[in-house]
Amino acid sequence: MKDLAWIDLALTAARPQAMGALLRYFRDLDTAEEAFQEACLRAIRTWPDKGPPRDPTAWLIFVGRNSGVDQIRKTARNTALPDEKVLSDLSDAEADMAERLDSSHYRDDILRLMFICCHPDLPATQQIALALRIVSGISVAQIARAFIVSESAMEQRITRAKARVAKAGLPFEAPSAAERAERLPPVMAMIYLVFNEGYSAGMSNPDVAALCEEAIRLARLLQRIFPAEPEIMGLAALMLLQHSRREARYDGEGQIILLEDQDRSLWDRRQIDEALALLDKAIRHRKPGPYQVQAAIAALHARAVTAGETDWKEIELLYQLLEKLNPSPVVSLNRVVAFSKLRGPVEALAMLEPLADALDGYFYFHGVRGALLAQTGETREAREAFGLAISLARSPAEAAHVRLELDKLKEEAIPS
Repeated sequence: MKDLAWIDLALTAARPQAMGALLRYFRDLDTAEEAFQEACLRAIRTWPDKGPPRDPTAWLIFVGRNSGVDQIRKTARNTALPDEKVLSDLSDAEADMAERLDSSHYRDDILRLMFICCHPDLPATQQIALALRIVSGISVAQIARAFIVSESAMEQRITRAKARVAKAGLPFEAPSAAERAERLPPVMAMIYLVFNEGYSAGMSNPDVAALCEEAIRLARLLQRIFPAEPEIMGLAALMLLQHSRREARYDGEGQIILLEDQDRSLWDRRQIDEALALLDKAIRHRKPGPYQVQAAIAALHARAVTAGETDWKEIELLYQLLEKLNPSPVVSLNRVVAFSKLRGPVEALAMLEPLADALDGYFYFHGVRGALLAQTGETREAREAFGLAISLARSPAEAAHVRLELDKLKEEAIPS
């Protein structure tokens, strides 16, 4: 096995469970991170010749645990011993730690780790950013794009969060039922950001795209803890509806296929049916929330047999509700798209202009603006917008899709 790229993807996919187990084992964020990094280095050295282990995650936990214990022993040699009375009362702490790790189901440690990272002593943005970095190993640049801030600003947020955890001595124990309820909103936000990272990766990175499956699994675990919480039902329904379209989102060459052009026979009806049942159950609670509204929008697309049957009027109304529940420039951008289907590109462009400053660094803003300008015949401005979108694309597939739109403009400009 000489494919180092495959190894890198395998390490990325294994990180959430491995970090969760190592943090539970060592009860220290820096020690767990260092142990995981050392395990990754050993994987890079040994896997090319010996091949990957049957269970990469278990291998990384085992190697990381041993590496961390060795480092703790080295540090302990330079630390003064406690009083004899304290020493005589110590049990075999290392054996106890090993028992905790070996007798547990480490694959579910990630959910517990999310609740730990989303500690209320941290600001909400730091909670989610720290969880994304520690739990899923998502790069600072990727997290910054998700929050639509600069990479340096996000680096500072994460650094401050880690420093605050270390200084405050926040407990790495499983939170109580009341604490879990308090931390639920950032945990749900973190799960959805993990899903979106995998969703955006698409076919270009199958191992990162597997984050979609992991996010759905975590949402189902949350449902077991909070079986009567409608927003968790809405979150799970939203992700299932979006993930149900995975086989139709790209053509054979890896090019993006827009929702309206997708072959709907390729959509996963089993996941759609599960999502619709969850959404119906959530709505019966009569406690609308942002995830439920987004799921309702996705459900309208799923229920439309053809793109022409899409109920854009209802979708636009739902986006109005979403703007009230969870106001953000991105929500308003999506409303503009729905509005354009009803009232045309000219009025939609007028709605788009106030969002320019907030979304200037956002790929989809320039893509939507370019498409609307092209519909109005403003070819030069459309080209400029598409050029900006290409420069902000998060994947080769996104850039290629916009280039196709740009090429269409050039072809239309050539006289027959």
